[in-house]
Amino acid sequence: MAKPNQAIAAIRGMHDILPEQTPRWQYVETVIREVLGNYGYQEIRLPIVEKTELFKRSIGEVTDIVEKEMYTFDDRNGDSLTLRPEGTAGCLRACLEHGLLHGQTHRLWYYGAMFRHERPQKGRYRQFYQLGVETYGMAGADIDAEIILLSHRLWQRLGIRAKVELQLNSLGTVAERAVYREKLVEYFKAHFEQLDEDSVRRLETNPLRILDTKNPAMQNLVENAPELMAYLGEESREHFQTLTASLDSLGIAYQINPRLVRGLDYYGKTVFEWVTTELGSQGTICAGGRYDGLIEQLGGKENYAIGFALGMERLLALVELLEDVPVARTVDVYMIRVGAEAEKQGLIFAEQIRDKLPKLKLQLNCGGGSFKSQFKKADKSDAVFAIILGDDEVKRGEVAIKNLRVEQEQQSLSYTDAISFLSSHCVN
Repeated sequence: MAKPNQAIAAIRGMHDILPEQTPRWQYVETVIREVLGNYGYQEIRLPIVEKTELFKRSIGEVTDIVEKEMYTFDDRNGDSLTLRPEGTAGCLRACLEHGLLHGQTHRLWYYGAMFRHERPQKGRYRQFYQLGVETYGMAGADIDAEIILLSHRLWQRLGIRAKVELQLNSLGTVAERAVYREKLVEYFKAHFEQLDEDSVRRLETNPLRILDTKNPAMQNLVENAPELMAYLGEESREHFQTLTASLDSLGIAYQINPRLVRGLDYYGKTVFEWVTTELGSQGTICAGGRYDGLIEQLGGKENYAIGFALGMERLLALVELLEDVPVARTVDVYMIRVGAEAEKQGLIFAEQIRDKLPKLKLQLNCGGGSFKSQFKKADKSDAVFAIILGDDEVKRGEVAIKNLRVEQEQQSLSYTDAISFLSSHCVN
């Protein structure tokens, strides 16, 4: 417990995003919204807290997320609640609860904080931000292709397409995986002495996850394991071939990764990841796949679903590797006021400018100060222009405008002309 008057720090693994960092977040978020709009996806806003049972039924009780990583607590009514560790289950719960899947198709997205009690490291936090994209009611491989193309376009718009690689696999149907599961368990039991502790545990609960091991000592064992593709039926193979043919026709490069299984139990058929080698061990930027079976698992009727999740912290880390990241200016114009009458008139004039130019970012100097100190604040504000208003300017009905970024002569303009000047020089 902190002592009285002792400073209180943020919780480990839960970070503040400071004002000098938020412009890059806002830039990436703006691009994301524009690309999602290009494809006709609609936003859905979901609760951060859900009933614990939702995640036990969707993710699976015998998983690291449910067993070790969820922030779970009992509320005052005795209900077990959990801070969402991922968004897919909550989105599907909302669609089922509000009847959105009855003979309908939907393309949805959500954005916000997720929570997992993991060991914090670069690119992996206890509170982290995700974009989730989910689609419902479409069985064909064309929607699988669309969400991959959507993510591809996003990387292009952000300038990072060359830094990421698409990996694909098919997990087939539940029945096909059951047959494969038996072969996989048989194989790993024959090499039991080579399994690490996590793999021994997964052998009985989710043996496909062993294929996803990051343990270098097990890589040779995993590479020689049976491949799921050999156990897929005709329909699953055709679905996957239709997807890859669509990507081929558009020139989208990909690698088929037979060891790509995803971490959650509800995936089937198409799974994919966008990965990078530029962020160390945290190489997955975006991951997703088809999860038709989860709908019935959560009480709905047989239906179709595919989506992906994108980790914002890792995406931002990749974007920040670029030499030039376009960031929206936080202030366009800074108003300096010196003198009692100037302070009064400046407040009025600032509001008149905002009325006429609602897109202009105008910061008004508050708290007084000398002309010199206010000019320093204007220079540090990132503004392009300073509006200078003193008592003499008030008497003449004028303001001075100074370019803070280019050496130009200061101009004296009437209030009306000043607004016209700002309109032509600062507003797109």
